[in-house]
Amino acid sequence: MSEDIREAAAPDVFDPRRYATGPPYAAYRELRDHRPVSWQAEPAVLGWPAGPGFWAVTRHADVVGVLKDAGTFSSAVGATQIRDPDPADLPFIRRMMLNQDPATAGAPGGGGADKDHGRLRRLVSRAFTPGRVERFEAQARERARALLRAAREGAEDGVCDLVAAVTDDYALLNLTDLLGVPPDDRGLLLEWTERVIAYQDPDEPPVLGPDGRPVNPRSPALLAEMFAYAQELAAHKRERPGDDLMTALAHGGLGDAELEMFFFLLTVAGNDTVRAAAPGGFLALAQHPDEYGELLGGQVAVAGAVEELLRWHPPVLSFRRTARRDTVLAGRPIAAGDKVVVFHASANRDERVFTDPDRLDLARTPNPHVSFGDGPHVCLGAHFARLQLRVLHEEALRVLPRTEVAGPPRRLVSNFINGIKALPLRVS
Repeated sequence: MSEDIREAAAPDVFDPRRYATGPPYAAYRELRDHRPVSWQAEPAVLGWPAGPGFWAVTRHADVVGVLKDAGTFSSAVGATQIRDPDPADLPFIRRMMLNQDPATAGAPGGGGADKDHGRLRRLVSRAFTPGRVERFEAQARERARALLRAAREGAEDGVCDLVAAVTDDYALLNLTDLLGVPPDDRGLLLEWTERVIAYQDPDEPPVLGPDGRPVNPRSPALLAEMFAYAQELAAHKRERPGDDLMTALAHGGLGDAELEMFFFLLTVAGNDTVRAAAPGGFLALAQHPDEYGELLGGQVAVAGAVEELLRWHPPVLSFRRTARRDTVLAGRPIAAGDKVVVFHASANRDERVFTDPDRLDLARTPNPHVSFGDGPHVCLGAHFARLQLRVLHEEALRVLPRTEVAGPPRRLVSNFINGIKALPLRVS
């Protein structure tokens, strides 16, 4: 009974509304110090039904341990979102590489798709050729410079919303260049990304099914339009190949379902990683002018600063796994079938790993943050995300050498993506 009372008093890190003002770092710290693996209730909220609850993993070592141990903590058994998918949708969701386990993980919960995990990762890795990366960097730099200059020149009374003026377009247009999406179709990618990523936010009301309940944005019903487009684009690239990822995928021997899921993953993850990280980095620098001055003066390398900005503002807050078998984690017995959710934002502030973790230190080294995950599912696009962020900050040092926060940022209501919807900055 006393154990139940202690768990009932554990800080809530599930409710998406808690994240409307930023990640609950004080709650994370209490959990790390006293309940590093804590049972969290999963009540009905924002129109979404209640769930069975889950284990919240908040210390760095345990987060890394879970992410690396796919044999015990599966991405396939229950997929990777906190909310349980409809059982009828689970085979469909498991087509995505993110919701598969590597073959070395043992008997998968998701059937035969798991044996293809390594093959699919290798296919995407080969598509990132050195020449493609070099051309992409040049395009991203030109775009960053143009967007930043336009933001500075168009600022009213010296104030602009950096999200609307710079970071949203920068992330989206870079992605569409990489994929080879025609300019007239770029708005579709933003619409689809919003539907999937912002589903918890009251500003993005969910699509309701015939029963009046919200429809999972990752369900076949809501992804049909995106998948049809992916097939049309792939057919176009087979007839008219270009120097882009969709051409590589269209000629990569993928089945229809694999190609569709790849397009989904690249569209959503490829856009929102940079889209979430970029404004968080600018906000941190505006709030820490001394550190920004060191960056401006060249005392700190931009590449290293980007790592610290990623630690400080990770784009992804949490990811789910499901225990494949009974196990013990940080002294807690975990039953087979239990949901286990790792909190990247908490791991990145763990005092056991980072000295003075609540201090922005652009010269921090080493910096083993987990903002791009770890283990077999470490982010495939991490190199491209780092490249885009480095280029954006290098150009900002030239175009926006001084920034100040001109009003409170508006944040995404989500326990999954650490998004900023608006960031008013005074620029000069």
